[in-house]
Amino acid sequence: MLDQIQVSGKSDTRSGFGEGLLALGHSRPEVVALCADLTGSLKMTAFKKAFPDRFYNVGIAEANMMGVAAGLTIGGKIPFTGTFANFSTGRVYDQIRQSIAYSGKNVKICASHAGITLGEDGATHQILEDIGMMKMLPHMTVIVPCDFNQTKAATMAIADLEGPVYLRFGRPKVPIFTAADQDFVIGKAQTIAEGTDVSIIACGHLVWRAVEAAKALEAEGISVELINMHTIKPLDEEAILRSVAKTGCVVTAEEHQMNGGLGDSVAQVLVRNQPAPLEMVAVNDSFGESGTPDQLMRKYGIDTPNIIEAAKKVISRK
Repeated sequence: MLDQIQVSGKSDTRSGFGEGLLALGHSRPEVVALCADLTGSLKMTAFKKAFPDRFYNVGIAEANMMGVAAGLTIGGKIPFTGTFANFSTGRVYDQIRQSIAYSGKNVKICASHAGITLGEDGATHQILEDIGMMKMLPHMTVIVPCDFNQTKAATMAIADLEGPVYLRFGRPKVPIFTAADQDFVIGKAQTIAEGTDVSIIACGHLVWRAVEAAKALEAEGISVELINMHTIKPLDEEAILRSVAKTGCVVTAEEHQMNGGLGDSVAQVLVRNQPAPLEMVAVNDSFGESGTPDQLMRKYGIDTPNIIEAAKKVISRK
């Protein structure tokens, strides 16, 4: 299955969000968009031009944006908020918890520039705790798509889900390898390849790195089951347990802190149901720094070679 993966170019996942939002604007008149003075960076300009009466630039006032979005739901609107992931979560956690999650408001929190691949902007902007913060909130759905096509599909899918959603995406251009016409099912993992020696479960930008790692491992005779876990909450526990029943060990890969992310969630599923060796490829209790995305992924241990190393290590622990 790995040799059947076709790459149709590169694009940033934030552009997938922008296209999905524009498509929703045409098909769903109740969809409105709010941005905290980062319209271009969030790729919301096309929506703003097409639907100026449904777009609100609240300025550099992220906390206020969340309150306004919560209020708009009372009138039947479906608000999509847009700013950097750091400002979408860390800066406004109280407003999300109190005004959105607690009352189950139908707000879609759309967060770009997540993780260390934000790059040169440095540690103050490179949030690596946001998945954990959001998944711990009751009623919150958490989605981390892997490429342009999947981000566009996810953006459109969350409009049909009643309740708060955290949608996480990024700035760097990454390979486009999922189908343009895919049916995005919230809470249903995507199996990219089936295998018997090790399960690799990844999300976001690390899915492509996991594809690269799986191909290298297959060349060495190691059979890899590769899963794109685009929905962190609700987690597809059935897919995890079904895969581990075959392989007997797991590697998780994510652009997030090791504590609180995808690996943490998978570990809980294994401990409760089917204990198995687990290795986590993630940032290990550290802030980031300024650098190119590739430089930072290498330095902080979330690159293709790290996934390969983790797979061999976890196999040896079976």
